[in-house]
Amino acid sequence: MFTEILPMDHPETMGIAIEELNKGHVIAIPTDTVYGIACLLDKEKAIHEIYHIKEREAAKAIPLLIGEYEQVICASDGLSLSAQKLAKRFWPGPLTLVVSKRMELPEILTPYPTVGVRMPNHQWLRQLIRRTGVMAATSANISGAANPRTARDVLKQLEGRIPLIVDGGTCEGGVPSTVVDCSAEEVNILRVGGIREEEIQGVLSHS
Repeated sequence: MFTEILPMDHPETMGIAIEELNKGHVIAIPTDTVYGIACLLDKEKAIHEIYHIKEREAAKAIPLLIGEYEQVICASDGLSLSAQKLAKRFWPGPLTLVVSKRMELPEILTPYPTVGVRMPNHQWLRQLIRRTGVMAATSANISGAANPRTARDVLKQLEGRIPLIVDGGTCEGGVPSTVVDCSAEEVNILRVGGIREEEIQGVLSHS
């Protein structure tokens, strides 16, 4: 497979990305943290392909990206009060909330009764998601390898595995999102990334 790199700011790139996603393909996209690979939520075969591309264990769930808050209904039937507080403070941004999943979600997406969801602070990407629908997405690297900050970083690892890389320059964040489990009464920080633990606790401590 030939892997094409297109500049994000080219007027035709958005349309080409939409076309590839609607075909059921997996593409690489820039975010506010690191580059990711993504497909449409309703393309179950493409979600399988993400696991294959990354050489990822099936036990590791794939999170969802939304372009606007209203799209969270595609991931969950409702957010807890804690999740709502954190979303209000840190979305869009480097925060993934683990919430109870909708039963209709593809089983391949997550083997658990929960799913991660994030709204990236990246205007072009959010516009893409608003136009195509919610995406399943994860970092654009082979599992265990370095997180990619540039399109060239992605190409080094995934050349020939995906048809398209959207080149948005160097990702400003450079580190993955902070992951917070809000699916139970007690909130649990699973991974510290772009948001510090003290910031999370600060928001949760305010009633």
